[in-house]
Amino acid sequence: MDLRIAFFGDSFVNGFGDPDALGWVGRVGAAAIARGHIVTGYNGGVRRNTSADVRGRWHDEAVHRLPAEHSRALVFSFGVNDCIVEGGRRRVEPAASAANARQILADAKATAPTLMVGPPPIADADVNARIAALIPALQEVSHDLSVPFLDIFAALQASAWVRETAANDGAHPGRGGYQALADLVDRWPPWRAWLP
Repeated sequence: MDLRIAFFGDSFVNGFGDPDALGWVGRVGAAAIARGHIVTGYNGGVRRNTSADVRGRWHDEAVHRLPAEHSRALVFSFGVNDCIVEGGRRRVEPAASAANARQILADAKATAPTLMVGPPPIADADVNARIAALIPALQEVSHDLSVPFLDIFAALQASAWVRETAANDGAHPGRGGYQALADLVDRWPPWRAWLP
């Protein structure tokens, strides 16, 4: 299959901190190519992006990367930056995060097949508590819109991801963490339905 996929989200989508500059997006693309697929992956991960930031930019960026005459798909992952507290306030309140996700996924699904990967943990217990509390709302939105949702939070807490984030900048892992996330996505049946 010749498939063009645009990935939108934050620094975790971007792959910041990976010494190989692949992140999980590059790794799942490489795995698909190794299985014989023709894949063009467009990485739209932007550091510090919240759900509001993604909502504001993804469509304009996707239009130029995913022409309608080609097989195309969309993958989103965001939420950690929504849960960061700055100046005594969350960057995005939970209800707004869910509303942003609903608008993003509804519009995306009308554009191309769409998947949602949940937010990962970081090396901060307070932020992780807020992320864990946000995930069910993101899952509910995804379910309502029939967009497959991959919850990666617990699995990554038991992987190299957390060890590497603690040893790195407190948020981003190295190659082992990104490989752990890539493995979760690559084994996910909805992803494999696109790229068996």
